[in-house]
Amino acid sequence: MRIVVLDDYQGVAAGYAAWDRLNAEVVFVSRPVADENDFVMLLSGAEVVVAMRERTPFTAARLSRLPDLRLLVTTGQANASIDLDAAREHGVVVCGTESPSTATPELTWALILAAVRSIPLEDAAMRAGGWQTTVGADLAGRRLGVVGLGRLGTQVARIGAAFGMDVVAWSQNLEPARAAGVGARAVSKEELFTTSDVVTLHYKLSDRSRGLVGAAELALMLPSAILVNTSRGQLIQTPALIEALQENRIRGAALDVFDVEPLPEDDPLRTTPRTVLTPHLGYVTEGTYRVFYPQTVEAISAWIAGNPIRRLA
Repeated sequence: MRIVVLDDYQGVAAGYAAWDRLNAEVVFVSRPVADENDFVMLLSGAEVVVAMRERTPFTAARLSRLPDLRLLVTTGQANASIDLDAAREHGVVVCGTESPSTATPELTWALILAAVRSIPLEDAAMRAGGWQTTVGADLAGRRLGVVGLGRLGTQVARIGAAFGMDVVAWSQNLEPARAAGVGARAVSKEELFTTSDVVTLHYKLSDRSRGLVGAAELALMLPSAILVNTSRGQLIQTPALIEALQENRIRGAALDVFDVEPLPEDDPLRTTPRTVLTPHLGYVTEGTYRVFYPQTVEAISAWIAGNPIRRLA
């Protein structure tokens, strides 16, 4: 049996689980999939494929080109990049793993602090011989606007309260009692964008939420505000954000997710001022990988035994 583990960018997957217990040929791919032909070449003959989150899409067209595939294991409990209906049609079992919920909120706060205190700029200035080149912003007493108050947004909101921030939240169907229960206050979308010093996105990507933050929302933001996104790149209309930053209409943006990943080398975001950029590190922690990969091996073993677990399709 041939097993292909995709998108092992750091080259560490082999060390996080007992793959040898599967008695199979296990191939680890540490580079991104280049195109459709590369996808087929890498996965040719594989009965089992492991997908790391949503790094590589498994569309209906792609699944149709993998006649040997029988099991697809995704890290996490859901993967919007897998066409589950197409998987069923092609007789491919799809299973998942559990997913710790603390890593992304922690990164969110790393990005917030890096942006409001200009940490990347000060680090670069010190390495070049400089000293105290910026004036940072404060958090205590300022307003944190949380867009999406699910399990991740809730943790971010609670940490904001610990910093002494006034926490407000909005989502399409957010009940005031739900917000109050985590120390936040439910407000309208307009009020959140108009009054928040930090706006952080924790919203599920869907047809309804795609482009949720566009020119209109950015125009509402305070000139001193920062926008943070550790959710999905497509929630923001990127050209509008780049324009707002270039015209100095908001203080800055801290982004961990992008429309295209990996972010192309010539993408304008790489040279846009007042940005803090990280390469989709939200879930990339030792603790998370210690859940993802051992449970992946567990899922493969269960499938081999005829009893798939954490089945998605």
